Amino acid sequence: MTASLLENNVIVITGAAGRLGQRLVKAFAEAGATIVALVYKAEEAYDLPFPAEAEGWAFPVDVTDEAQVQEVFAHIREQIGPVDAVIHTVGTWDMAPFAETSLADWQEMIDLNLTSTFLTFREAIKVMNSGGRLIGYTSAHGADGGQAQQGAYGAAKAGVIRLIEAIADEYADQGITAHALAPSTIAYDGESEGVSADDLVDLTMMVAMAPAAPLSGQVIKAY
Repeated sequence: MTASLLENNVIVITGAAGRLGQRLVKAFAEAGATIVALVYKAEEAYDLPFPAEAEGWAFPVDVTDEAQVQEVFAHIREQIGPVDAVIHTVGTWDMAPFAETSLADWQEMIDLNLTSTFLTFREAIKVMNSGGRLIGYTSAHGADGGQAQQGAYGAAKAGVIRLIEAIADEYADQGITAHALAPSTIAYDGESEGVSADDLVDLTMMVAMAPAAPLSGQVIKAY
């Protein structure tokens, strides 16, 4: 069922060279999707886990840079075609006492978590099929409430939720949906606390498929 619903879909995955991104690339490619992997550095493309016979492309792009994001999505449309789904994994976490948080640290949290989502989704919508899906990751800090020494991170992740809700409302009549997944700590190989990375990949694939359209604008918690 998963393969049939995703087969030949053009799926853009940002942060594709990261630990979650690589798992998403592999899973969606195995389900028959055409993968467009966005990586930060060109050399990261060589390590992407494209299965044999999978169809995919990789492009280096800084998703906090407006001109680069505009250029890569225009290139995707011209070279590959309309996009069916975008999975935006780029983000970062840090903590510091509020009074000691520098403006540079604040800006880094906002740029990598929120501005990157804004730029990626804005340009994706311009090249997206009707029925397209935008999927972004927030966190428990954004979904449930701020925590001590994580003001910048929590504010950025809460902003991701408000942005996704607004997109979902604005584009509902055009058939484009937007979804916020809120994992707790992501547990990778050998880690015991948090949501399993593999479970999060399965959840992301479920949301990327057509039957999940009624979940548009909602925060889906994975704790």
